[in-house]
Formats: sequence, C-alpha cells, structure tokens
Amino acid sequence: MSEMFCFQCQQTAGNKGCVKVGVCGKQPSTALLQDDLVYELIRLSEAVRENGSTELSDRLVMDGLFVTLTNVNFDNESIENYINKVIRERKNIGGNKQFDVVELWKGETDIVSLRSTLLFGMKGMAAYAHHSLALGYKDKEVSNWFYKGLCEINTEHTIEEWLALIMEFGKINLKCMAMLDTANTESYGDPIPTRVNTDIKKGPFIVVSGHDLHDLEMLLEQTKGKGINIYTHGEMLPAHGYPELKKYKHLAGNFGTAWQSQQKEFENIPAPVLFTTNCLMPTRSSYEDRIYTTSVVGFEGLIHIEADENGRKDFTPLIEQALELGGYENDRSMSGINGGHILTTGFGHNTVLANAEKIVAAVKSGAIKHFFLVGGCDGAHPGRSYYTEFVKQTPMDTIVLTLACGKFRFNDLDLGEIDGLPRIMDMGQCNDAYSAIKVALALADAFECTVNELPLTLVLTWYEQKAVCILLTLLSLGIKNMYLGPTMPAFLSETVVKVLVNTYGLQPITAPEQDLDAILGRK
Repeated sequence: MSEMFCFQCQQTAGNKGCVKVGVCGKQPSTALLQDDLVYELIRLSEAVRENGSTELSDRLVMDGLFVTLTNVNFDNESIENYINKVIRERKNIGGNKQFDVVELWKGETDIVSLRSTLLFGMKGMAAYAHHSLALGYKDKEVSNWFYKGLCEINTEHTIEEWLALIMEFGKINLKCMAMLDTANTESYGDPIPTRVNTDIKKGPFIVVSGHDLHDLEMLLEQTKGKGINIYTHGEMLPAHGYPELKKYKHLAGNFGTAWQSQQKEFENIPAPVLFTTNCLMPTRSSYEDRIYTTSVVGFEGLIHIEADENGRKDFTPLIEQALELGGYENDRSMSGINGGHILTTGFGHNTVLANAEKIVAAVKSGAIKHFFLVGGCDGAHPGRSYYTEFVKQTPMDTIVLTLACGKFRFNDLDLGEIDGLPRIMDMGQCNDAYSAIKVALALADAFECTVNELPLTLVLTWYEQKAVCILLTLLSLGIKNMYLGPTMPAFLSETVVKVLVNTYGLQPITAPEQDLDAILGRK
C-alpha cells in the first residue's frame, strides 16, 4: 500500500502533512481511497465536459467531494461504494475513455499549493451545495463549476492562471452560500434571537450533531409526542433560531460544547447521537453502540440511516434506543467552556439589518467604535485559546459578531450590551457565512464606503475545507487585512502566503493584546 499524504486540515501533523495516520483518526487506507474518489470525480468531470451532465452526476460530484472533507467519512466500504457509483455514471454518460489524471500531491511546490487550495475550496462548497439540494434548491452555474474546477485541477496552469481560477471560484462560492441561505430561510423562516439552555432535562433524549437542518426537522417530526427531548450539538446549535424548528417544543436545548470535545462529553451518554454531516470523531467503546450516521457520514461498525427514494429517513432505531436508555435520572447541569449555562443564537442578517439604523446611529455617536467578526472552525490545537482571550479583551465599546463552531470558545460569556444590542451576536453555522458578508456589504452601503473602510476586522479561525472556501470568497470580494489562525494552512506555500500577504494584507494571528493594539491603533 502506498503511503498516505493529507494536509487539508489545520491540525495536520507538524503543520506539514499526515503520512502515517491522520491526526483526525483517518487511516492510510481511507486516505488513499478518498484520493481515488477525487481521481474518479475528475474523470467523471472530463466525461461530462465531452458528453454533458445528468442529475445523478451533479449529486455524485457534490456528495463525493463532501465525503472527502475532514471528519466526514472514515468507512472504507462506504467510500468504495461512492467510487463505484461514480465509475458507473461516467460510463453511463459515455465516458469510456480512460482520462489521465494528475497526481494531486506531486509537482512543483507552488503549483501543488494552488491546486490544493482550489480543490479544498471546492470540497467546502460541496457541503453547501449538498445542504441546499436536501431542501430542493440547486443552481446550474454552481453545479457546472464543480465539473469545471475538477477539470482545471487536471490541467497545467501558470501561477497567475491558478490565482485567477481561485478568485473565480470564490465568487461562485458566494453564489452557492447565497443559495443555501435562501434554502434555509425559505424553508424554516428567518432566524430570530433565541436563548438556548445547556442543561439537560431528565428522561429520554437524542443528540443531533453536524449541520443538516432537514435531518433535524425529520427527527423532530418523528419524535413529536413520544416524550423524547432533542438536543443540538456543535454546529447544529443555530437551528434553535429558526421559527419553523422552534415550534417543536421538544427541541429542548444544546448538549455539550464544541465538536472536538465529543469523546469526553459522550462518555457513557444514556442517549443516541445522530451525526448528519462532518464533525464526527473516531468513537470510543463507552458510547459507540449509540452513535448513528446518515447521508455522506460514515464510520465502520456504526448504524447508518439511509434515505428512501423520496429522501425520507426512518429514525425508528434512534427513537427506540432513546426510550430504552431512558436518559439521565435527574436534571443534569452542563456548562460552556467559560462556565455559562445559556447560549444565544439567531442573529442572522435579517435580524442584524433590522437594527441597521440603531447600529449606524451608535457608530456615529461613538457608542460603537469597532466591529469584530471572530468566527470559523474550532479544534483541539492549544493556540485556539487565543480566540477566547481576544474576545474577552475587546473593549466595551465594540461588538463581536461570530459564526461557526469557533464561537464555542466564548459564546457562553456575558459581555453586556450597547444601546440594547448584545456585544456578542451569533450569526449561525459556518453554513451561514453569507449572513456576515451581507451585513458587511449593507453597512458599507449605509456608511457610503467600502467594506475595507468600515470599522470592521475579521479575525478568523480555520480547521477544515468549508473555512477555506469562505476565505477564498472573502478574498474574491477584495476584503483585506483579515487575521487568520491558529496557524497558516500547511497547503499554502511560502510563495502563495507572500502573495496573499502582499495583495490582501492577510495576517497570521500573534497574541490577542498585540493584534488588538494593531487593529485599534493603540500604542
């Protein structure tokens, strides 16, 4: 067996690459199969370029890329099944020609870096397109770009051509994020500010992790009236802000903190857990018999809930196990990282912009001096304590907007209010990054300036490929002087980093005090 190579996530070994086993727990055989799946998706895309696409090929490309995203699928049999489906569909559409495929991780350093950047960005966009399609929303331009991007990955380009392609991708991803925002809000209403309890009530319950709102809705509907409480976990927290999901009274609260704490927090949990997308870690014996996967998620030995031909899923196994396990005998107190028991979410673009006049007035009066968007992925890297300390040290006349799971570092803090506006506003999942972009563009319009002239600084934390596609979209919009951490991506070569620093002012984080001094012009 060939040696694995993977450097797509922030915690890759030595910030260089995993070559023996993935830091995420991925085995070499799994990593190689995921590479094989990407190669087959490239061949499918080459065939589509010659013969045209189908609805099935569209789904296979987005789902296939999603399967290879960090912490999604560790099941070799499942990945092999995807590979076989892709090969069958390629032959079905007339792609019997065997296309030569570039070796992804070999070649001149800067070219490998740029090729990887585009590929990883596309993996992130695949997640957004997948969630949109689950709710019946699809955009042909977005679908077609997956084929284009995979074909371009298989083509030689100059550094300038690669950079142009990456910026083009960033703009397409903005369109994909806007589609997902429309899918979520038209399906479940515009999020509204909601206080979510982290304590767990006695009695049967089910925990739902990941990002898929449609899966959560189906589970809520099937557990209605059965005496089972449903708790969100990790990135599913923002679901509490959607009116059409809030109407389910047994959507009771949020279980635990960030995704990387699950092996500790799920220890002997007396309830089943459903993983709907990424954020799955290798399970432990104390709870592996109560972990379920669905959709593109996979792990050997776990029960997988398949959808029928109409997309419906039968969650009876979880429901029966929840009733059998019975939950906790007494109410259980659980707190956030900083000891808080209440999390507030639901500050989507509709809510924030409804307060635009108040926000503009507060800025003009000096009540609000600066905005920080502190968001992105969480992880186990010790440098991530930076984000907790950064938020704690933000001045009282500043607002912190946040989204994605990085917020679990500080979202249980009470930083007070400014003119009735909470100083921390949770805008949702990483899937909701479009909300932050829409708010920034609207504020720039209100102040008749560019986004880069706003009193706004983006302080981003990255872990996996959805963070990569968001960063590329922000760069494609010309947004400058962003701070990125806890480390720069291992897949960015020195030359590429230098280009991003020189062109966009992209800054690696240093220390909270030092970065705040630089941002606010303090001496």
